[in-house]
Amino acid sequence: MTDHERRLRGIDLAASAGISVQQVRNYLDLGVLPAADRTPSGYRIFTAAHQRALAVVRALADGHGWARTREIMVAVHRGDLATALAALDAGHAELSRERAEIARVLGAFETVVTSSDPRGVAQRRAVRVGAVADLVGVRTSQLRFWEARGLLRPVREPATGYRVYDEAEQRAAQVIALLRRGAYPFDIITAVLTELRTTGSAQRVRAELARREQELHQRSLRRLAASAALHDYLRQLDLR
Repeated sequence: MTDHERRLRGIDLAASAGISVQQVRNYLDLGVLPAADRTPSGYRIFTAAHQRALAVVRALADGHGWARTREIMVAVHRGDLATALAALDAGHAELSRERAEIARVLGAFETVVTSSDPRGVAQRRAVRVGAVADLVGVRTSQLRFWEARGLLRPVREPATGYRVYDEAEQRAAQVIALLRRGAYPFDIITAVLTELRTTGSAQRVRAELARREQELHQRSLRRLAASAALHDYLRQLDLR
């Protein structure tokens, strides 16, 4: 008996994937599962082919998320292999970009930590913009530009309205100046400042970046498993 001859009840098909019968129906309506024939009385006919497709859907969703899974499986079931593969490749490319960004943030952070810049010690008292500009070796207009981009957060003196920078903001200005001299883009500088402001210590920044790398590693493995499941499914459909 072939897969298409061996019928399954909707409740059994749903149970095999840990979802509801209504979700199975929704997947059918969306095109995420292959079309189902109906009995003369109007009931859907489920087969082992649907069970295999549902297993691939769950693997893809675990690795790529629901939106991309839907895009891939709908394309597969309409015979559009090029679109399905393009969506799959886009998912792997996202991981590559995330991995590169983590490496760049870590590199930028290490540049800050290991810098021997003689101007790398912030003044303990809050100072105005001119003193900070002298401290980091830039013009005051540059500091205002960085503030406009959200990189610096000076406060205003109540009496005069002048910008004043506490020790933390002086150090942030030094970090920005150092990384800009190293030609780091603003998105990386923003990420480094966010880590420093959130964690507050070099060890915690390194630990957080290491945790993100491990999460990325696990996501990569799940996407690899999803790709393997999809490849096997395409072979069975003779769509390679």
